[in-house]
Amino acid sequence: MASIRCDEYGFDCSYSTMGEIEGVVLDYWKHMNDCHGIDYSRGTIGKFANKNVKCTAKKIRY
Repeated sequence: MASIRCDEYGFDCSYSTMGEIEGVVLDYWKHMNDCHGIDYSRGTIGKFANKNVKCTAKKIRY
């Protein structure tokens, strides 16, 4: 399981997403683009998500 919260990265925003890493990356990418107007690459978001992967989960390289 992976998770990302906007407030962890300096945004005054309560958005968070949790789940399998591929879904987290897609959800957060869409949120950042739609709500904050920032078009991060999915690879960059993948790096964010990998930092928050629980020890039991497998990290994915982007």
